[in-house]
Amino acid sequence: MNVASEKRGFALPGDPIASNVNVDPRSYLYVYKIDNTIYAAVPCMYEITNNVLKVIPLEGVYVPKPGDVVIGLVINFVITHWQVDINSPYIGILHASNVLGRPYNPAKDELKDYLEIGDYIIARIENFDRTRDPVLDIRGKDMGRITEGKIIEIKPSRVPKVIGKKKSMLNIIKNDTNCDIVVGANGRIWVKCPNKDLEDIVALAIKLIEKEAFLPGLTEKVRTLIANEKHERGLL
Repeated sequence: MNVASEKRGFALPGDPIASNVNVDPRSYLYVYKIDNTIYAAVPCMYEITNNVLKVIPLEGVYVPKPGDVVIGLVINFVITHWQVDINSPYIGILHASNVLGRPYNPAKDELKDYLEIGDYIIARIENFDRTRDPVLDIRGKDMGRITEGKIIEIKPSRVPKVIGKKKSMLNIIKNDTNCDIVVGANGRIWVKCPNKDLEDIVALAIKLIEKEAFLPGLTEKVRTLIANEKHERGLL
């Protein structure tokens, strides 16, 4: 299997990645070689540049899927779009026309007037085919720039535990704190509460879930933590 001078993609354990390439020393742990072919030893993203293979293991890394709701951080803007960190090996692309709701006119429109570097947004993965960076969409209810509240970051692999079966865990946290919460599939969570103490309590609850995701009695531990924290802070 010959390779082009530049190539990138995803591989699962046992998948052939490339033949007749050099392996970056930091990537040796994540691949193995049979004859002249390099195979993935772990789920990973790989990149081949100038015949050198670099591998990024995907344990705990968010891989975008169309339809996912994510929370992104604006890190740059160019002529026609913003570049958004979505806690993934890929950078999210948010086109100016999506934000403006009309065709973008570079002679009249200044992107920084709408979103600045450092802004957080709630967005949806519009499309992604693993050969190019994912395109984001902020049209729709509860989408767009975040102007208040708190951002909490966890391992993306713990997101299902924060949500729970049929949103059971998420509903417990919401109901016991009276907070609005959006859980991004990429491991970022937006929280807006009536006051900062409640935001801090939600953060503690979510971090507890992240830490003890696979231990028994987690639901009761979360309920107890919230109740104890509210009592100590005089919120009951």
